[in-house]
Amino acid sequence: MSERQAAVSRDTLETQISVSVNLDGSGKATFDTGLPFLEHMLDQVARHGMLDIDVKAEGDLHIDGHHTVEDIGITLGQAFARALADKRGIRRYGHAYVPLDEALSRVVIDFSGRPGLEYHAEYPRARIGDFDVDLLHEFFQGFCNHALVTLHVDNLRGDNAHHIAETIFKAFGRALRMALEADAALGNQMPSTKGSL
Repeated sequence: MSERQAAVSRDTLETQISVSVNLDGSGKATFDTGLPFLEHMLDQVARHGMLDIDVKAEGDLHIDGHHTVEDIGITLGQAFARALADKRGIRRYGHAYVPLDEALSRVVIDFSGRPGLEYHAEYPRARIGDFDVDLLHEFFQGFCNHALVTLHVDNLRGDNAHHIAETIFKAFGRALRMALEADAALGNQMPSTKGSL
């Protein structure tokens, strides 16, 4: 399971995105998106997921961050799907609880082949710096739709919007790490009674 890498580009009238991933990385990440807060969050995913992630994005940020954030989620999801190929031998399921001071979040993921998102997070303010917190949902929706995963995101408590978001992304990274690990008991079998995912 050492060749789990992929590079994907997405070019639209609104955005130009390039993403590369190494699912067996060491937590290295480089970003050039014009969205510093999202880069900070994706850095948490790389570090805690032990993934190498590179994202370069140019988008219509003069309008707002919506298209760029959503398209980064889409392209990252496509890269994961391509890097995983048929998903043989992986644990498939992953989960994590992560605290940060007063905040606590839980993320559960299934590389099911079926896109589905349950996202439950309420933020005490609408923006973290210049970043619109509504766009975090758009990122995860884009990722789920194109990585073909079922993802449950639940913020269980928190008063600080930055802490809430950071616990979610750290837990996302940890859950990815668990789900993508090789399952020694499974060997090279498909982690499904259907024989495919």
